Amino acid sequence: MTEQTNLVPKRRFKEFENTSAWKQSMLGDVIEGLYNGQTPSRFRSDFWNGDINWLTSGELNRSIVKTTIEKITMAGQTDANLRIVPKNTFVLAITGLEAAGTRGNCGILGIDTTLNQSCMALYPNKELLSTHFLFQWYKLVGEDYGLRYTQGTKQQSYNAEIIKNLEICLPQVKEQKKIGRFFKHLDHLIILQQRKLEKTKALKAAYLSEMFPAEGEVVPKRRFAGFTQKWEESEFQNIFSYMQNNALSRADLNYENGYALNLHYGDILTKFGEYLDVSNNKLPRVSNELVVAKYKSSFLKNGDVVIADAAEDETVGKCTEIAGLGDKDMLAGLHTIACRPNRDFASGYLGYYMNSFAYHDQLLRLIQGTKVSSISKSALKTTIIKFPKDINEQKKIGNFFKQLDDIITHHQRKLEKLQNLKKAYLTEMFV
Repeated sequence: MTEQTNLVPKRRFKEFENTSAWKQSMLGDVIEGLYNGQTPSRFRSDFWNGDINWLTSGELNRSIVKTTIEKITMAGQTDANLRIVPKNTFVLAITGLEAAGTRGNCGILGIDTTLNQSCMALYPNKELLSTHFLFQWYKLVGEDYGLRYTQGTKQQSYNAEIIKNLEICLPQVKEQKKIGRFFKHLDHLIILQQRKLEKTKALKAAYLSEMFPAEGEVVPKRRFAGFTQKWEESEFQNIFSYMQNNALSRADLNYENGYALNLHYGDILTKFGEYLDVSNNKLPRVSNELVVAKYKSSFLKNGDVVIADAAEDETVGKCTEIAGLGDKDMLAGLHTIACRPNRDFASGYLGYYMNSFAYHDQLLRLIQGTKVSSISKSALKTTIIKFPKDINEQKKIGNFFKQLDDIITHHQRKLEKLQNLKKAYLTEMFV
């Protein structure tokens, strides 16, 4: 095959900068074999629940596969004539590729396993192709190739011949291995960062369940030292008054110009947590001056709570407490219930309490609807709000959870930075 001088990546390791260009090949020219598995009979109980791993395409995680949901017995393996695929093998999904979540799905085996018929193992010629280079390359092109090359009407699939004819651009194996090691290290950093994020989120969830009194209780399981008084409790209707909200659609809003910030229920459900510091977050604005004037008496203040009253799942009732408004005007938007407390609470306390399990569990009994769940103002009225009488305890609780949220945000940003860095390197280091 003729070498093409234009087949050079934008970014290359220094020792390879003046070496030969990459070469266009077909996968079939650089692999020694392909293998896909089968499913043992589901009618034979003696084929299942054994100690042999059995992998499905849905378990491919674009990372290292370390476990399988199901296991088979030796009798099941023999009946389906399944071979054990060794760890460090590259495996890709070959059926159901019309679905965005499956297209491009792949993994490196971290275990020895058998496969079902929707998985294909590729065995590279080690003199020509590095497994980890193949893995990173396919994560880059798999989505596109899944659209361009698969066949079928109801279900889009690869077969062995299609896979063999997929184009791949390759440097020498020495360079492939260095690229593979580089991305393997980057993947490891991403996994570690994901674990930090998940661990902090789990820690927050645990504290949310322990630092507010459960139903029928007047003190929490976990408490800051020095506070011993029983908590007060009162019905929602005795704590809050309702503010007017608007029903503007997204089309009526503008991110660049406008007269008042607008908090839509979708923002509460997907973007903003228990505490919305407006000074650090960008919200759309109401661009119609007449609409703003109409709702001027319902401008929100710091400490107000805005509840999402509709959702497609049990997140209905999620709320956020407003903070950092400064001189900004702000309105509650579509499918929200805006509430103003008639007594002083420490900043952050209400937002975290009203998103805790202790309070949200009350809402689950009041939610109505099938496809779209909702909760009404009248239903909220008799829910119970619990709070420490000592505002200093409220402050400690609010500050504690705000600090946890800051840590979560920090981990999330680091994770996104690593993911964006990897995406950029994939684009620049492959041809």
